[in-house]
Amino acid sequence: MTVYGYARVSTEGQDLEPQLAALRSAGCTEIVEEKASGTDRARPELARLLGRLRRGDSLVVVRIDRLARSLAHLLQVIDRLQDAGAHFRSLSDPIDTASPTGRLVVQVIGAIAEFERNLIAERTKAGLAVAKARGKTLGNPRLIAGDPQVRRALIDGQRRTRLADLLPGLDEWLPVVRRLRPGQSWEDVVAAVNAALPASRRRFTRDRLVRCVRILADEGLAERQLLEAAGPRPRRRKPEVVRAAEAVARYLRGHRREAAERGVPAEAYRPPTLVQIARHLAEDAKIKPPSGAAWAPSSVKALVDRARSAEQV
Repeated sequence: MTVYGYARVSTEGQDLEPQLAALRSAGCTEIVEEKASGTDRARPELARLLGRLRRGDSLVVVRIDRLARSLAHLLQVIDRLQDAGAHFRSLSDPIDTASPTGRLVVQVIGAIAEFERNLIAERTKAGLAVAKARGKTLGNPRLIAGDPQVRRALIDGQRRTRLADLLPGLDEWLPVVRRLRPGQSWEDVVAAVNAALPASRRRFTRDRLVRCVRILADEGLAERQLLEAAGPRPRRRKPEVVRAAEAVARYLRGHRREAAERGVPAEAYRPPTLVQIARHLAEDAKIKPPSGAAWAPSSVKALVDRARSAEQV
């Protein structure tokens, strides 16, 4: 079990030392420092720290505003910690999820947050209805007008939001993708990634995994070659077809050997016909074709060609 501390200031000019001293006094064995705005969702140091926490570990901050940008964000982080079996403690607030009182405080906060979200939703719906009744056009006027600056800002914000959602837990699945791609198909990679994820994690679909890797590649956090097309998948032949090809190879070798033992010259040797080979498969080797009916000449010819190409005869 490890006690991690997280210290954050908003600007380069602010001093982290007071937070560091308090976290050391609280028994933190490892402290992660970050300089980023509290409203910035893409905090890579925090994301990496959350991905490292395991069952029994603890995350400690001096105040909850050092960790979360909002009440909803705080609850999101706590939910993630609880899924991992880790604990959260704020030195200046009555929150310690390792204790019954701390867990009760979190539940009360969650209920208040849910009540607040419902109130906001109701007020928003009422306001939109009034505005619509007055004939107002809803939405951002500059965005509706196609202002390129506003559109760029919107796209940039969406990109940062997607990236912030991806960073937590990245170490649980990206190494698997790096190990398998582009040598294996996305279908095989998705199966391997989902098998490696903890039971509490949301499972990937093929499209979602490709989209996530593309976002990381665009940000320079993943290699572009991971998105390259995989090579052709090796054709897997049915066991009965493999057994039939081996039987044909043995039969052809035996037929040639018997002819040589009878003194037949090599230039006069005549290999068995497709009908003879089909009879050998059905009567001597007791091998039926995949269709279950009689061996067709084309199927026997394919077996002969495979045996010869493999230099088995």
